[in-house]
Amino acid sequence: MIDTHKTRILLAEDDDAMRTYLERALQNAGYAVDAVDRGTAAVPLLEANHYDLLLSDIVMPEMDGIELAQRCNELSPGTKVMFITGFAAVTLKASREQPHAKVLSKPFHLRDLVLEVERVVEDRISARV
Repeated sequence: MIDTHKTRILLAEDDDAMRTYLERALQNAGYAVDAVDRGTAAVPLLEANHYDLLLSDIVMPEMDGIELAQRCNELSPGTKVMFITGFAAVTLKASREQPHAKVLSKPFHLRDLVLEVERVVEDRISARV
């Protein structure tokens, strides 16, 4: 089992209600979460901090989740990426552009989100060992 208290997640989600909902669920699961409403707000945080996981919506204004993931790969190559989206066509594009990123389609149950986050973080930790 991983120590979630040391696991840092950067959440990028432009929908206020969804962002609050996801942030609260992840915090309740024991993760440290920084939440932003757009990709352009996430970039300075990626430059200044270490995150274990970038959890990003794909469709956002200014900079979409795929562009954000590409910046994340440049700035913080050890950070895992996981997408959330409500659009099937966007899921295909994300899988093509970021083949190692997990894509979780909306709607999903919070339990499923937390389980997927655990899996992705555990994969990252075991890759370091």
